[in-house]
Amino acid sequence: MGILDGKRILVTGVLMDSSIAFHVARIAQQEGAEVVLTSFGRTMRITQAIAKRLPSTPPIIELDASNAEDFAALADRVREHVDGLDGVLHSIGFAPEAALGGNFLKTEWADVATAVQISAYSLKELAVAAQPLMPSGGSVVGLTFDATVAWPKYDWMGVAKAAFESTARYLARDLGPENVRVNLVAAGPLKTTAAKSIPGFDEFEGVWATRAPLAWDVSDFEPAARACVALLSDWFPRTTGEIVHVDGGVHAMGA
Repeated sequence: MGILDGKRILVTGVLMDSSIAFHVARIAQQEGAEVVLTSFGRTMRITQAIAKRLPSTPPIIELDASNAEDFAALADRVREHVDGLDGVLHSIGFAPEAALGGNFLKTEWADVATAVQISAYSLKELAVAAQPLMPSGGSVVGLTFDATVAWPKYDWMGVAKAAFESTARYLARDLGPENVRVNLVAAGPLKTTAAKSIPGFDEFEGVWATRAPLAWDVSDFEPAARACVALLSDWFPRTTGEIVHVDGGVHAMGA
């Protein structure tokens, strides 16, 4: 028996196999979970192709994080494949190019608003949409990148991640009475599809190469994915509002 044996898990953000979400879905299946993926629009075909690389090919439902109608329809779409959920992985993030790359002082509100809506507000939307599927409680897990400091070139995505982390705490407060836990995993830099769109990503690699007490491999998704799966399981029954750092220890080191 795996730690997710019999669990029903919704995983967002599987676009390529070079994503934490893909490896969460893979390990979740290996640990006994029944997995449902989300995708949207033109990326649906890509997700369908990548999903075939998982141990078993899961169903995929439509979910555009900028579309309130998709969140309203989420429960019905999930019920077409499973009768409820025990856990949800939020792996959704986006900032327009103008909101990244050292352009912080010149970024217009429209671009900032997009980054905050997709990368932070969507956590609330997803948790609220999924909650009716978890009448006996469950686990919501999100992925973040340490927002306690200002990183080179990360700019308004860093601000959005700070909002994301705060959103998780308020969700933990308001969903706790429903026995729904809300926790985040703060992973170190990984060569994901999203990371490739961040100008100056190599600068993050340099920080981890010199400051991580534990060796850090930007191509190894396993540690972060395992942490997510653990938080989706019953092994943390009274943990909520937490940020688990899976970053080789960099967050604990001084400059």
